[in-house]
Amino acid sequence: MANKPISRKARIESSALSVRPDFNRGQQLRRDNDTQKSISVTIQDVDAAIMFYFNEVIKPSVNENKEVIKVPVMYASPERWVNIQKQGFMRDKRQQLVVPAIVFRRTGIAKNTDVPVSKIDANNPQNFVTFEQKYSQANRYDQFSKQIGLLPQKELYNVVVPDYITLSYEFTIWTSLIEQMNKIVERVNYTNGSYWGEPGKLKFKSSIDSFSDASEMDAGERLVKTTFAVTMYGYIIPKEFNRMVSTRKQLTPKKLIFGMDVDKSSAEFLPKDEDGNVVEGGTLPSPVTEVYGIKTSKSFTFQAGNSINISNDGVSFNGSETLNQTISTVQPIFTTSDVTFNSLTTNTLKVGGTTFNPTSYIGDLGVTGSISFTEDLNVGGNATINGILFAKEFHTKVISSSIIYQSGSTQFGDTLDDTHQFSGSVNITGSFTFNGIDITEISNDTGLADSSQTALVTEHAVKAYANNVTASVALEQAYLRKSYYKLTNSISVPSTASFNAVTASAPATLSSTTENDFIFFINGQYMEHDAITIQQAGTNLLLKVDNASIGYNLETDDEIVALGKFNS
Repeated sequence: MANKPISRKARIESSALSVRPDFNRGQQLRRDNDTQKSISVTIQDVDAAIMFYFNEVIKPSVNENKEVIKVPVMYASPERWVNIQKQGFMRDKRQQLVVPAIVFRRTGIAKNTDVPVSKIDANNPQNFVTFEQKYSQANRYDQFSKQIGLLPQKELYNVVVPDYITLSYEFTIWTSLIEQMNKIVERVNYTNGSYWGEPGKLKFKSSIDSFSDASEMDAGERLVKTTFAVTMYGYIIPKEFNRMVSTRKQLTPKKLIFGMDVDKSSAEFLPKDEDGNVVEGGTLPSPVTEVYGIKTSKSFTFQAGNSINISNDGVSFNGSETLNQTISTVQPIFTTSDVTFNSLTTNTLKVGGTTFNPTSYIGDLGVTGSISFTEDLNVGGNATINGILFAKEFHTKVISSSIIYQSGSTQFGDTLDDTHQFSGSVNITGSFTFNGIDITEISNDTGLADSSQTALVTEHAVKAYANNVTASVALEQAYLRKSYYKLTNSISVPSTASFNAVTASAPATLSSTTENDFIFFINGQYMEHDAITIQQAGTNLLLKVDNASIGYNLETDDEIVALGKFNS
């Protein structure tokens, strides 16, 4: 069955603004007389910012024939760009080359994902930036000096948060000379990362990519061409979208505060006699109240329970008549009463300052007579025993744990972090074990000759041994620091060279001095150690050469230099 169409009147009524769910009369404000116009940012504003920045800030120019020529900057229309792509340059109406010149065009627009913004619904955005107009025409007739409690209206404007985008541009520069091109490129590159635009108006951050150069020839005339790309970080706010205006105006409601005053004081309301005088001791009349009773449809009954007495036990009550009930206990339970129980079951029993619970006793306990325990006895405080204490073993716990065994052995502590303190002297007969190592004696051997692994040395032994080691080390260091330079005083052909020097004597703790402690050079060339030996002869050091091994004979005019352990 087909649906019946609605009438024309019903259609008109259903389309009226007053019944539309998206219509809000609070937002219907006149804007035709506002000095604050709607805010909008378009793609053309970005193009205009680039054009202004090149013409008024970068100001590209070239020097030609001792004249400064301003370089024109043009936006490439589709027709102009097609000709540039075909020919590689521009010509005017007379078919003359347009040089110098700068041409740019927009190549793409992309969403700037680094600044995420979501308006949820383009027809009804909810993400706004609000600013307040300093002066509102709605308050022009108000005299604030005479108004009390009346707050002036504020004129607010909500501007939708823009869409952040990146715009890509391609630039082409033509000049006649490379020098002219360099000057323009330098000025353009210097502005990389700046905000391009007109002061006091919209500005957009720029990013310049690399420059590419090329030279061309046309009819014998050379052209220098440079291309580069520019990325502009901009934003877009349309003036309106469908019926939604991007800048909304709103006025805050006026707020009127009322105060309360009375014309008469409370004394004027006091009771008076026939002559109009206030009655002595008179008070303000109290409001008349009445007592109401409520009768329930169902009655309820109080019945006595365990150890509780009720005067009217089992009598029903529904509110129709007054019923007085007295509730009491079988035994008085005042703080001064004596209460008797056959048995008492409880988790905790507190008597005065003493507390009993199933696992412990807290407080002082005095016992006259004997007391026997079949289980463990835990004492949280001090235990004073005036007689003799008999025990098979003693396990003491303070911070550490100590045990005295029946055999006479004693164990102190149970973990490595236990600390045991003794005041006075400790006499030990036998040995003791330290971290698993048996210590059998305290040694006073200054030479540590025994090399015992079970003895501890005294301070005297350590100091004497250290003094000996220090003296030995001093001798070794003095020997090791000796390194002197000597030159031969005579050469005996073919294999012996003599130095007027004495070799240094090595300490007993080091190996004796040999040819390996010296380096010899003949006429600036290193002499191999496997072909030489040294011999001390009185105050002279003799260098003996194995001619067959070294491959040559010594000559009287040879210069042999020695560097090594000479005594001085």
